[in-house]
Amino acid sequence: MTESVASTRTFEGLQIPAAGTYDLDAAHKRVGFVARHLMVSKVRGQFADASAVITIGEDPLQSSVTASINTASIETGQTDRDNHLRSGDFFESEKYPTMDFRSTGIKSHAGAEFVLDGELTIKGVTKPVELTVEFEGAGQSPYGFAVFGFSATAEIDREDWGLTWNMALESGGVMVSKKIKIEIEGEAIRRA
Repeated sequence: MTESVASTRTFEGLQIPAAGTYDLDAAHKRVGFVARHLMVSKVRGQFADASAVITIGEDPLQSSVTASINTASIETGQTDRDNHLRSGDFFESEKYPTMDFRSTGIKSHAGAEFVLDGELTIKGVTKPVELTVEFEGAGQSPYGFAVFGFSATAEIDREDWGLTWNMALESGGVMVSKKIKIEIEGEAIRRA
């Protein structure tokens, strides 16, 4: 008879995941973004193919994450726009097939909100990024796997990574905003 391992523990009043290595569940994730278009509306998109490894430390504040996003998997609901985003004007997906993130530490936390410092690499350029992560809960799936959920947001200036294509508008402003909001929703599963 095997001894069951606790899938959660208590940390500052939260039921958090047990220490260990967790993988992003491909079936329960959304790696999305929001950009302003023509200075009047928002365009939302996502990357269909993304992976992440989350290491939950014995000391939860020593936890870390690495993630890789397939740039060619971009989806905005409009084929011509998606192809333009894959081109040299933006992600240059053939030359730079992935964007990568790695955390460098937990900057702060309050309740279920954790602020991660990290480095984001796009098109070979690595810049610091601050990611605000909301811990959504932890438990065990009906299949016996330890799981936890989270959401995360950040705002970046795409031009910092060389994504500078734009078009000036006669009325003032530009076609695509420089500021991009990153929105991530996910579920992670503990490795066996």
